Amino acid sequence: MYGAGGRAVEVGRQAVVGARTGLGLGVRRTAVNMGPSLTARSASSLSLSTLSLLSLPASSCLLRVSLAESSLSSKGIVKEKGKVRGMASVTGAANEGEKKPTRPIYLDAQATTPLDPRVLDAMLPLMTWEYGNPHSRTHQYGWETEAKVEEAREHIATLIGASDSKEIIFTSGATESNNTAIKGVARFYGGSDSTKPRPHVITTQTEHKCVLDSCRVLQAEGAADVTYLPVGTNGLVDLAQLDATLAANPHTVLVSIMAVNNEIGVVQPLAAIGALCRKYKVFFHTDAAQAVGKIAIDVNAMHIDLLSVSGHKLYGPRGVGALFVRRRPRVRLEPLINGGGQERGLRSGTVPAGLVVGFGEAARVAKAEMAYDHARISQLSARLVGGITARLSHVIRNGDPVQTYPGCVNLSFAYVEGESLLMALKDIALSSGSACTSASLEPSYVLRAIGADDETAHSSIRFGIGRFTTVDEIDFVIDRVVDRVTRLREMSPLWEMVQEGIDLKSIEWSQH
Repeated sequence: MYGAGGRAVEVGRQAVVGARTGLGLGVRRTAVNMGPSLTARSASSLSLSTLSLLSLPASSCLLRVSLAESSLSSKGIVKEKGKVRGMASVTGAANEGEKKPTRPIYLDAQATTPLDPRVLDAMLPLMTWEYGNPHSRTHQYGWETEAKVEEAREHIATLIGASDSKEIIFTSGATESNNTAIKGVARFYGGSDSTKPRPHVITTQTEHKCVLDSCRVLQAEGAADVTYLPVGTNGLVDLAQLDATLAANPHTVLVSIMAVNNEIGVVQPLAAIGALCRKYKVFFHTDAAQAVGKIAIDVNAMHIDLLSVSGHKLYGPRGVGALFVRRRPRVRLEPLINGGGQERGLRSGTVPAGLVVGFGEAARVAKAEMAYDHARISQLSARLVGGITARLSHVIRNGDPVQTYPGCVNLSFAYVEGESLLMALKDIALSSGSACTSASLEPSYVLRAIGADDETAHSSIRFGIGRFTTVDEIDFVIDRVVDRVTRLREMSPLWEMVQEGIDLKSIEWSQH
């Protein structure tokens, strides 16, 4: 395995099984290359530790094979009642006979997605021997890293339909991108001239917290006035109301409306919103963290001027994101971070080349497989919703059932507390709302905004279906949810009253 002098000729050529189920795509094997320039001892250690890190949850695709499509039975696989769950086995990394614990089924794709093995393949060289600073332009290390960073920038630009890769600005994630877009535009076009009218920003009540909080900061500073538009019971913005608000506020500089809602999956009419913004000569920003790589986005056709995207929401690494900033017509921003003037002076700091290259590879894969992934996830989503609603009554799907991203399914189970249901489903990784706010016991502000009462909001569960979710897992989840909801309802006096035909709304409750 290792050549003379202790040099590693080939390290880590371990085949990682990445099974794709559904629609007839079979097992894919991805080789993990660790590179030729490591000592035998360090290379051996690195390959084992790295491959150990590859032992991600079952849903990460490193070892995922549907029983219906494969009879694969190898070390690390656990078969239980028609489902496959397990962890990747690393040769020599664990003692023979040692069993690793089974991980929960992962259905929280809106919070984060597992790293695609092809993304890891692309990142590893930059984490080992291609370690040059992409801004060092006086030697080979910098040149080769810069070339890979620019290639990644091109992949991301292609994914969103941008005409020029220079319009892609790398950030630490969608939160920073949203802050930069909203605060940057408002502060630049507002300026310090107190004689000028304050700029006006329009957003909706169902935006991500980082958008809402950025707007509140501008209000607190006196830097901008903000209008928070309501949405309909389906979660969609009222275009007529947006038109009227733009007409009534001539000092509007920015409209910020997210592409796909992170809690209920509703897809906003971006092209129509963009057309209205063009009509009033207002910049249009969209938080597309939940949309890019999952639905088709074309910043030119949709008249989008600023777009935020996150790497880890499309099977890329955490800690990297991007902000599309249109050059024609030019959008001017006041940067949040000052320093070396990297990224067109809009985001100073050394670009994390390894993360960026992984982000770029994730964008390339998403572009190539978007149609396949969307069709397959749509089938799994329909199977999940149909399977649950066929066996349980009093189940509400939150958000528009048609204009939605199928991988985000938000269901409310009447007469069941959502937190209790989550605790009863410990072998399934689920969420009761946004990962950024689900620690709060307050009802979801998104569900409240679409008119849900507190009981409906408190009983909601978000199912996040992803690229590596299998049919077997969906069937397991259906059975488990039906069983747990039925048990919890049997313990509920309210459910007993409903079964007896009592209208709970007609009861006058008294406090003791």
